[in-house]
Amino acid sequence: MRIKYRGGRTARAVAIMLFVGVFGAGAGLWADTISSGQSIAGDWSGTLKVGATSLRIIFHIAASGSGYTATMDSPDQGAKGIPVSAVEFDGTNLNLTLASVGGSYTGILDASGQAIKGSWKQSGMSLKLDLARSTHGQSVQPAPKSTAPSAPTQTQSQTPAAFTTRNVAFDSSAPGVRLAGTLTFPKGPGPFPAVILVTGSGPQNRDEEILGHKPFLVIADYFAQRGIASLRWDDRGVAASTGNFQTATTLDFADDAQAAIDFLAAQPGINDKELGVVGHSEGGLIAAILGARSTARTQGPRLAFLVLLASPGVRGDQLLLMQNAALGRASGMTEAQIQEANAVNSKLYSIAISKGDQATLRARIIDTLNRTIDEASGLSQAQKDAQRARVAVEADQLLTPWIRTFLTLDPAEYLKQVTLPVLALDGTKDLQVPSTENLATIAEALKSGGNNAVTTVDFEGLNHLFQHATTGLPSEYGMIKEDFAPEALKTMGDWILKVVGR
Repeated sequence: MRIKYRGGRTARAVAIMLFVGVFGAGAGLWADTISSGQSIAGDWSGTLKVGATSLRIIFHIAASGSGYTATMDSPDQGAKGIPVSAVEFDGTNLNLTLASVGGSYTGILDASGQAIKGSWKQSGMSLKLDLARSTHGQSVQPAPKSTAPSAPTQTQSQTPAAFTTRNVAFDSSAPGVRLAGTLTFPKGPGPFPAVILVTGSGPQNRDEEILGHKPFLVIADYFAQRGIASLRWDDRGVAASTGNFQTATTLDFADDAQAAIDFLAAQPGINDKELGVVGHSEGGLIAAILGARSTARTQGPRLAFLVLLASPGVRGDQLLLMQNAALGRASGMTEAQIQEANAVNSKLYSIAISKGDQATLRARIIDTLNRTIDEASGLSQAQKDAQRARVAVEADQLLTPWIRTFLTLDPAEYLKQVTLPVLALDGTKDLQVPSTENLATIAEALKSGGNNAVTTVDFEGLNHLFQHATTGLPSEYGMIKEDFAPEALKTMGDWILKVVGR
């Protein structure tokens, strides 16, 4: 699902305990006095150790009038321009406050003026972070990527004669939503089995592009070489598609996906009796919704199969608590810290899905967060003030249409109605949709509805993006070369062709 990545688009939960998450870009307001000491204007870079993972951090500090302005980059998380809300420097001691992420940096400039010894603090955690002045005036160069085996990022370039692509557009059932996508056809006369590729949470383009990876491009190319056509599209309001992404819910995205099925079934060269859905993360939940609808459908194309990639099996609020715990554990948090954070998150989710007007619910969430901050031990007053500055934003995030809907959606309710063959895949390093619990729940829900055509595979060492990973943390995604594990591609291709009798 999506943490930033509303995944990957991974779930955009308000997890108040982790550095990994959504960072907002934009200008901030800063004011403080430049001391008569050395200037700190320039670019400063360092490496933050979070558990077994290393995150590069870059501060861009500029002189402005009588003070400084600053922004922060976290390249390994794909975050740039995070506003620094306050810069304090007395010639030796540096204090940076980042209210938007509830973090702060404190350091001491050495005599050379080229290094700062200090620490990053966030959500009660303090981590060593030493900075060095950059001499090239730009962000540090990307860290070497993992040498994990890599699926080709563009298989089309390797075997251009194997398939063709064309850009298409089609209307959703929602007014003003026209979806732009790519139809990929195998070479040959057809008709071909075909799939739609449904992205995970968060605004995604047709390739489900994230941190330099394009998993849906890789899947589409691979499928075409196996004789399977596909349709992928930009989410509503993203890239070439129209509509408003911010007001949409999972159910709205399911309507968009249904329009994609209808469009695909009508294309020449497509076998409308061999249609399937491949959904990743939240897209897997959407696949379950479409599978249930197909079972009850009396007109139009019926689905022949579903492929669920890192798909949730438990209800949304349970999934986010599960996700928060897995990410926290991998980031070095203690079990006591995880339990404490999730006790707060559970209260917040419960309020968010309660009945009541928006203003009342917002006030309750803000009150809960402020009381939690007041009662927190081990935080300085500056840290508490920084966290309080985020409270209103977090309340608004929890009350968006998407999160309120997602928290209450239970995949099992849909899976029990699915009578189609289902392939569910995940990886043991998936921290966003932990595989053990979710694959088991998916299988149980399908079988409880009488569906025994169920195959589940838990790939050893793969993360939420189906990359060979070390920690599974989202901070690692951009450092891995691999776009999509070859064994997962082959498993999907073999299974689909077997289901349709090819």
